[in-house]
Amino acid sequence: MSAIELAKHILLQLGIVLLTGVVCSVVAKRLHVPDIVLYLLAGMALGPAAAGVVHVPAAGTLNQILLTFGASYLLFDGGASLRFKVLKEVWITIVVISTLGVLITGAITAGVAIAVGLPAMTALLLGAVISSTDPATLVPIFKQVRIRDRVAQTVMSESAFNDAMGAIATFTVLGIVTGSGEAFSLGASLRALLWQSGLGIFIGGAAGYLACLLTAHETFGFMREHLPLVTLMAVIGAYLTADGLQSSGFMAVFVFGIMLGNRDSFGFALDAPEQAALDDFIGTTTLIMRIFIFVLLGSQVDFALLRQYWPAGVLIVALFMCVARPVTVFLCAGADRRARWSFKEMLFMSWTRETGVIPAALAGMLIGLKVPGAEVVSAITFIAILMTILIQAPTTRWLAHRLGLLEE
Repeated sequence: MSAIELAKHILLQLGIVLLTGVVCSVVAKRLHVPDIVLYLLAGMALGPAAAGVVHVPAAGTLNQILLTFGASYLLFDGGASLRFKVLKEVWITIVVISTLGVLITGAITAGVAIAVGLPAMTALLLGAVISSTDPATLVPIFKQVRIRDRVAQTVMSESAFNDAMGAIATFTVLGIVTGSGEAFSLGASLRALLWQSGLGIFIGGAAGYLACLLTAHETFGFMREHLPLVTLMAVIGAYLTADGLQSSGFMAVFVFGIMLGNRDSFGFALDAPEQAALDDFIGTTTLIMRIFIFVLLGSQVDFALLRQYWPAGVLIVALFMCVARPVTVFLCAGADRRARWSFKEMLFMSWTRETGVIPAALAGMLIGLKVPGAEVVSAITFIAILMTILIQAPTTRWLAHRLGLLEE
């Protein structure tokens, strides 16, 4: 296929995805469900395993660009909605559940997988891969369903901060499985976590302050008229800088969003029309990214692999949702006396832990490395994605209403 024909084919694919997303958005609004649920279902229907209309290879450059930038931009948007006042109240819970909580979830899940019959090392890999929550899934849900501030911001912050811990756990287990790594070292793992998290926070904070300075300062804000473009450049720059220094790119863009969303705390301010224009731009961009991420994710579901492993997978994921997550939340949040979480708040956080892009990416990396048991891990990871998004996401509003946590 010539370059021009390939370009036309790619444009057609992107056009189909966007059109599908627009239709799903309209239907989702009428049904009062999060739009990502319909995006995922539409992607499954249009993918090569079904209608064959949309085919963007998971390992292809286009897919990786869309997933990486899309997840980064959604994280930035989620960070921009957080407020320092709330974070000061719940930061202990966020730190504990993003670190120790990942290990608790992974250990329980691995134990369940071993009980079901999976080899121990495969079970440990599975537990590590799906132990972290996914920001690309959770941020859009909390943008559409208005939950009590401290609950929503805790869950979104956890999803941003725990990707580093999930990746470290995955590659620690991977080193043991393949025999290419040294024996587990708590000290080395803690150093890696502190490096990835700390440097990511620093880079995001620096990028956020610089963006505020150049767009909202009375003297130095010469880029005020180009604030939307500055946000795009800063998201890309923060992610690539952090990733290039072997730290968490996702954490960097999340912290960048927090800085930009709390610019008033640093003495920077925008006029109402400028803020409205920025909000419109970010809203449109995040919608486009949501459509691409979840339609493409659905189109890449391997039904043959799911059929092969679905009995064990469904059982593992059901216990993962109903046992591993609640135990993690009640242990980690319940120990935070400062936040004083109520039973209803912890129950809601126990149910809200959708799996999505980050675990799918980790599972895909294991497939690419030809790790023993990687196909099993990949299949059950997709089962977790499907079950959590199709079961938990649509019931978020209902549960929040029943628990009295919904804010109109």
